[in-house]
Amino acid sequence: MTSVLLAIDTAFERCSAGLLDLRSGAVVGRAEPEIGKGHAERLMGVVDAVLESASAGYADIARIAVTVGPGSFTGLRVGVSAARGLSLALGVPAIGVTTLEALAAPHVGGGKPILCVLDAKRGEVYAALFSADGALLEAPLALPPRALQAFTAGLVGDQAIGLVGTGAAIAAAVLQPRSSEVLTKEARVDIAVLARLAAGRDAGEPPRPLYLRGADAKPASATAGVAFGSESTAQLLL
Repeated sequence: MTSVLLAIDTAFERCSAGLLDLRSGAVVGRAEPEIGKGHAERLMGVVDAVLESASAGYADIARIAVTVGPGSFTGLRVGVSAARGLSLALGVPAIGVTTLEALAAPHVGGGKPILCVLDAKRGEVYAALFSADGALLEAPLALPPRALQAFTAGLVGDQAIGLVGTGAAIAAAVLQPRSSEVLTKEARVDIAVLARLAAGRDAGEPPRPLYLRGADAKPASATAGVAFGSESTAQLLL
């Protein structure tokens, strides 16, 4: 096998990897174990297992996709570190995709804009707004729930909105009486969706974690055995 895209997601409780055949567009390997914590210890083993299941090797990887956040502070560093390390070692591009886009993408095409909202705790949510065809209307921000009305109204007016993510119910309460529909309350990135989003995207700058605010806790010092460099743990935007 040759020319596959390796997709990695460690933004939430899953430690996921998947392979997309860039010629056929078929997903040829995937694993999405829900581990909670410990992504640094598990990720490369998951990647190895997915490659083996597809009878592929590292030499077959032509590009890499990774979720960049928002999400778990430490989890994001693990995934992005691994993606950047593999990109450098293999000489292939790495493409970052926000978790908000990856979560919204399965619900695009239903005729209504999609607001992806994650409960960020501490009285805030992370949010991004997408058009009915998936175009980004409002880039990811951390904001208080009460600001969601203004966040969306300027671009979609009174149009019905589809809500996804762990903060969907919070958004639904704020957006009333505007018509809105909670499509999912989960934050589970489908590794196949992530792979397909990145497959047709031009590679730009190396991916960086998307931190919309500072860490809630000090991150672990080791990340998957791959050096990430000396970027500050302060806010890093793609």
